[in-house]
Amino acid sequence: GGSSDNCGVASISASTTTFGCTEVGANTVTLTVTDIYGNTASCDATVTVEDNVAPVAVCQTITVQLDGSGNASIAGTDIDGGSTDACGIASWVASPDAFTCANHGANAVTLTVTDVNGNSSSCNTTVTVEDNVAPTSVCKNITVQLDASGNTSIIGEDVNDGSTDACGIASYAVAPNAFTCSNVGGNPVVLTVTDIYGNASTCGATVTVEDNVAPVATCQDITVQLDATGNGSLVA
Repeated sequence: GGSSDNCGVASISASTTTFGCTEVGANTVTLTVTDIYGNTASCDATVTVEDNVAPVAVCQTITVQLDGSGNASIAGTDIDGGSTDACGIASWVASPDAFTCANHGANAVTLTVTDVNGNSSSCNTTVTVEDNVAPTSVCKNITVQLDASGNTSIIGEDVNDGSTDACGIASYAVAPNAFTCSNVGGNPVVLTVTDIYGNASTCGATVTVEDNVAPVATCQDITVQLDATGNGSLVA
């Protein structure tokens, strides 16, 4: 600030000359001035230390799985790939940080890293969302009737009893699905339920096949001759 002495200043020294992250903010420093004859005087000053250096944000890609309800979430630290800051990192924030079935596949996500002094930086990464949860398959037993030709068939929905999947069901397939006279009675079948992302589960059911079609009776008139004993016969 312009210290002086009538005979001349020999030295000027400060009680603190180096500062680090722990000194961010206001610091009292004592200035000591010594003249050429050893006389000294001192005064105090405030040295304000600022940290305006942003962290170095480093991202990494990750893959997350949807849960049974079709949801997944991440924390900022999940996509942090080793971000650094000399004074220390206070928070890692990912955006977006919540995902549903609609986000299946690759998603662009931003990581914002903030240090203890409020400086921040960001990086971008990819979060891949997968659905590896199989549907919940639920079956029911049914009874079917043979037609007049002795055949009947079913589709998967016929034995489905409310199967569910958080992301949606793509198909119901049942095997076997065709029956003839030889299948009259109870028949075990398997229903395969597949969701929109290819996950599948199965359940079993019984298909009871019935034949309630009456025969077709067809008659014709004939003439019967009596034999020498006065008798005649016919075969139905």
